[in-house]
Amino acid sequence: MIKKKISVVTHCYNEVENVQVVHEKIKSIFSQLKNYDYEHIYIDNASTDHTQEKLRAIAKNDPHVKIILNARNFGHICSPLHGYLQATGDAIVSMASDLQEPPDLIPEFIRHWEDGYKIVIGVKTTSEHRGPMLYLRKFYYHLLTQLSQVKQVKHFTGFGLYDRQVIDIVRAFRDPYPYFRGIIAELGFDRKEIEFTEPRRKRGKSSNNLYTLYDMAILGFVNQSKVPLRLAVFFGFFASFASLVIALFYLGFKILHWDSFEMGIAPLVIGGFFFAALQLFFIGILGEYIGAIYTHVKQRPLVIEKERINFK
Repeated sequence: MIKKKISVVTHCYNEVENVQVVHEKIKSIFSQLKNYDYEHIYIDNASTDHTQEKLRAIAKNDPHVKIILNARNFGHICSPLHGYLQATGDAIVSMASDLQEPPDLIPEFIRHWEDGYKIVIGVKTTSEHRGPMLYLRKFYYHLLTQLSQVKQVKHFTGFGLYDRQVIDIVRAFRDPYPYFRGIIAELGFDRKEIEFTEPRRKRGKSSNNLYTLYDMAILGFVNQSKVPLRLAVFFGFFASFASLVIALFYLGFKILHWDSFEMGIAPLVIGGFFFAALQLFFIGILGEYIGAIYTHVKQRPLVIEKERINFK
C-alpha cells in the first residue's frame, strides 16, 4: 500500500532553544501514525543565533528533516509560504517553531482531512497570555471581519493542515507578499476549525515587534477590504459639508452681531490642524494600497535561498 505523505513546514528565526524540541515532538507523533510517510521542512530566515547549526545537526541524523536556509531575513510573511510551496506531501501542515501552536493537534488535523476537509485550521480562541495585546488582537480581528469583503477567520494565524490542491491554487496566485490568512478565507473550500488555547512561550523570545505586527495588520486591511479607501471619500464629503455649515453659521452670526462678535484665530488653527491630520491619515492609507500594487508589480521571489539540506 502506498502511504500518503504529510509535509510539516516549520518556519523559524532565532529559535535555537525550540527547534530540537519541535523535531522530537513531530517525530514522536508520526511514529504513532504508521500509515503515513512524512517530511519535516524547516525554513530558517537567516537566524543570527545558533539555530542553523542546531538544524544541521538534526538533519544529519534524520533523513525526514529537510532544511531551507534563506540568504537573508525575508520576513514572517514570505518565508512560511515559500516553505509550503517546496513541500511534496499530499497535505501540508504549517506550524511555528515556538510551540505556541501545539503539534499535538496534527493527528486531529489529519483525521478531519481524511473525512474530506481540504482545510483544517487551528483557531486560538483563548490564550494563557494576558495583557493589552490580547485585547488589541481581538479588536483587530473584529474590525477586519466587519470591513472585509470575505468573511475572515478570527484568531487564525495560519496554523493548520492544507490539502495539496489548496497549496497548488495558492501557488497560482503568484502573490509576492501574500496575506495567507485572507487567501484561505477567500478560497471558499469547506474547512474545519479546531479551537485551542495558546500556551505561554517556554523558551526563547518572540521576534515579533510593533512594526511586524503592524505590517501584518495593515496587510490584512489592504488585501481584504476597500473600505479604508471609501472612508476617505466619505470623510471628505462629510468634512466639506460640515465646513460649509460652520462657515455659514459664522457668517450669519457675524452679520447679526457685527460690532460685538470676534471670530478669533483659534478656530482657524484648530480647523487647519484637524484637516491636515485627516489628509495625512488618508494619504497614508492610499500609500499602503499603492505600495501593495508596487510590490505586486515587481514580482520578486518570495525568498532567495542560500542552501538546501536533505532535498533530493
